[in-house]
Amino acid sequence: MRLSHRFSAPSVVFDDPNLVSAAGLVPVLGLAEAAGLSRLVGEYLRVPGDRGANPAAKVVSVLAGMVAGADSIDDLALLRHGGMGRLFTGVRAPSTVGSFLRAFSFGNVSQLDAVASRFLTGLAARAPLLAGAELTYLDIDDTIRATYGHAKQGVEQGYSGVRGLNALLATISTPVTAPVIAGARLRRGNVNSTRGAGQFLTRTLRAATRAGVGAGVGAGALVVVRADSAYYTHDVIAAARRGGARFSVTARRNPAVLSAISGIEPDAWTPIRYPQAIWDPDQQRWISDAEVAEVAFTAFTRRPRSEQVTGRLIVRRVRRLNPASVPAGQQELFATYRHHAVFTDSPLPMLQAEAAHRGHAVVEQVIADLKSGPLAHLPSGSFSANSAWLVLATMTFNLLRAAGTLASSFHAKATTATIRTQLINVPARLARSARRLRLHLPQHWPWQTAWENLLTTGCGPPPATAP
Repeated sequence: MRLSHRFSAPSVVFDDPNLVSAAGLVPVLGLAEAAGLSRLVGEYLRVPGDRGANPAAKVVSVLAGMVAGADSIDDLALLRHGGMGRLFTGVRAPSTVGSFLRAFSFGNVSQLDAVASRFLTGLAARAPLLAGAELTYLDIDDTIRATYGHAKQGVEQGYSGVRGLNALLATISTPVTAPVIAGARLRRGNVNSTRGAGQFLTRTLRAATRAGVGAGVGAGALVVVRADSAYYTHDVIAAARRGGARFSVTARRNPAVLSAISGIEPDAWTPIRYPQAIWDPDQQRWISDAEVAEVAFTAFTRRPRSEQVTGRLIVRRVRRLNPASVPAGQQELFATYRHHAVFTDSPLPMLQAEAAHRGHAVVEQVIADLKSGPLAHLPSGSFSANSAWLVLATMTFNLLRAAGTLASSFHAKATTATIRTQLINVPARLARSARRLRLHLPQHWPWQTAWENLLTTGCGPPPATAP
């Protein structure tokens, strides 16, 4: 591929008032309105003062900018070019949006949380975000978003050694659908991972139920809360049980867990198909360095009997390949194998439950997706403004996930960066015909069919529901 010899630098002129760079905003914002975004903002969000006037237009402006790729307040200026003013009304300037976000209080962020959870419900009614909801996984995790300013409120050095702010996230997914974000909360950078996690999980389970998952979906519906060892606490597990969910949490290597692992019989271990496993046709089984076993276990035995939790410990062990990695003082059993224990009350069979718990890593993909998009920055010095920015970023993620689901089976599980490239940032030229605007998009666009599917289903009537 080479630049045409007919092109010359002086031939470039920024002078066409009819061009737009993100025609995909048309069906996506149509989908957002169909899901009730403006109505929800007008109903729940009340920001005081002049800066809080007309909050729906400002919230939609932020979401539109994030959908198109904005990761800072200044980037929202990409909505104010060419024919965008004719194609969309009510677009707000970046300075106006910045003032609006800085006017937020903690209560306003909670109001925006209420909008986000109900917006997810509206999106789930328009797109099959939670297909196969008879089994739903709710994953909880947190991350440190690095910041580089001394004036930002709440910035501290976190558990990873990175100076920034802590974002707590919860996603919901099913075995056949990609995850969406059910809740988010911004915290100080040096906060313990479990601080407020029980309360956060309770609120998130309510949002998930409202979106169409949980016991209310139908007989036999199952919700499993998955988390890593940072959330192996009574508050988190108790919150999951109060919310009607099962739990699957990585157990910490405390004396009680190690004692339970030591008590597993040698013939109780089952080989599993693991990386580099070999199938033995004679024995009809996998020959693998990984094996799984389970044992009954009661956690938190130092608490009152009524607060102790009984379940099972599913243990995966992998043979150590480096003897130097053995911690000093370990028993022979722990010198030979590395053990990974999961504490769960899931009714799934042992091997299925163990494999399902490893699927918890999907939340890390969501975090990476956010950090490569609107969460590349926390753009304000105000903690409340950054908290609102985080909530708006999760709403954008869910909106793009719904748009991808409506576009094609490929885009249903694609990253938001791929959706932006193929469906959102599509150049177009505005024309007027019979007093109506018409969009002219590039000929031979590779994803034309997916784009047209999104336009038809996103801006059309809601899907018919079964009686």
